[in-house]
Parts: sequence; C-alpha cells; structure tokens
Amino acid sequence: MSPLKAIKVFRDLLSFLTIIPVGGKEDFIFTTAQNMWLFPVIGGFIGLLAGLYFLLSSGIVGFLLNLVNSYVALPTALLGALVPAAMTIAFLLVMTGLQHFDGLIDLGNAIGLRNLHDRKMKAHAWTVTGSGAGLALAVELLAFLGLFFVVLQRGETVWFTFAAVVAAEVAAKLSMVTIVWLGKPSHKGLGSIFLSKAKKNLNAVAFAFAVLIVFAVFALVGNAVWGLIAVGLVLICVPVAFAMNKVSDSVFGGVSGDMIGATNETARAVTLILFAVILVVVAV
Repeated sequence: MSPLKAIKVFRDLLSFLTIIPVGGKEDFIFTTAQNMWLFPVIGGFIGLLAGLYFLLSSGIVGFLLNLVNSYVALPTALLGALVPAAMTIAFLLVMTGLQHFDGLIDLGNAIGLRNLHDRKMKAHAWTVTGSGAGLALAVELLAFLGLFFVVLQRGETVWFTFAAVVAAEVAAKLSMVTIVWLGKPSHKGLGSIFLSKAKKNLNAVAFAFAVLIVFAVFALVGNAVWGLIAVGLVLICVPVAFAMNKVSDSVFGGVSGDMIGATNETARAVTLILFAVILVVVAV
C-alpha cells in the first residue's frame, strides 16, 4: 500500500468511525468495508484520544474537588472516579457520533416483535421505544460502571485506566470485525456491504494488531503482566461477537449495520466490566 493510499484509507476509516472532520471521499463506505481489518488500529487511535481525555478530565476534576474540599467535605475518591468515568464514556459516544449507540436502540426497538418483517421495519424507523432506550442505556451503564470501578480500584495510577480505555476500544472494534466474519447479511444495506466487501482473509492481521496494540500500551505504562491479562480480555470479543451474531440471526435473520454497531458498544462494556471484576477480585 502506497503512502498516499494509506493516508486515504486511514482518513476514510476515521470518517466512518468518528465525527472527526477528515473529509472522507464519496466511496469511503466501500473503502472502510474493504479495510475493516484495520479497525483495531483505528480503535487504538480512538482509545488513545479517549484515554487522554480521561487523563485531562481526571486532573481537572481532582483539582476542583481538592479546591472545594477545603471548604466543604466531599467524598473525593468517589467523585474523583465517578465524574471522569462518566465524562469518558460520554466522550466515546460523542466521538463516534452516537451511530453505534443508535444500533443498540434499533436492536432494542426490534426485540419483542414476533414478525421478522416488523422487526426490520421497526429497527429502521426513526423512533425510540422503551425497550430500545432501555437496552441502549443499560449497555452504556455497564460500560460506565466498569470504567468507574477500574478508576476506583486504580485511582492512584491513572495511566492504568488510560491503558484500559485503549484496550476496551480495540476490543470493541475487533468485535465488529469478528461479527462480520461470522455472520450473514440480514438484508441489502450497510451491513451487507461490509459482509461482502470485508477482506476476511486478513482477519488474522486484525487480531495480531489488536494483541500488539493492547500489550504495547500496557507495557508502555509499566505493566507488562497486565498487558498479557488485557490481551486475554480483548479476545473475549470473540464470544461476544458470536453471541451477538446469534441474537442478530434470531431477531433480524442475519447481521445488519445496526448489529455491527451494537456489537461495538456491547464488547466495550463487557471488556470494561471484566477489567473491573478482575481488579476487585485481586483487591479482595
């Protein structure tokens, strides 16, 4: 791949996966689908931005809490974990333009309807039902709780949380690659473009990128042992994608663009929850 081609691919991937105004070309959907094996790399970049945002918000919130705490006693440790965690999850949702979050809403809208045609129509209608909002909020709440407990357990080492945020985003993007690899299209649309155009013979490269990025980021922050653990957690995205593929088959009769996005959000939440669970168990 020539340097100019690589720049175009990177720009198109960013244009599809984020709201960063990099000026993707008209064919960026097809370019993105063909280069889906690079999703973990883009996930690492998005995670890097989110991790830096966490560090910034954590520093600002910590400073403000210490300032206010000199006048009024506050639960500094609790708020110092809660606020940056919430801000970071919100940052990720905004950075991705809420398009994956919308996938969760559409999945929730369709769940419970008996007729397959009705499910597909409901999923693509510009409406939000109680089940749609409930599912989307529940998944994001899990992601928030996972990150919150990671910060709470490792509040003194913000760089560990930074690495966990990067790892979770890499896992989220690898899960998208995996469900496209496993699934069949539910109908003609965005999902079918990805399932037909993705270079599935390069999936092993996607997994290699994910493993290298996650291990490297933990090694760089001085915790290679956790790097190995994090690699295992990131690979949990495979059973997550497998489960989401089964759900998609049951609800839509195959994988849609909404389900690919919903898988991204679910894998991120699962990864952060598992980080938190292991940290709590180790602390006990």
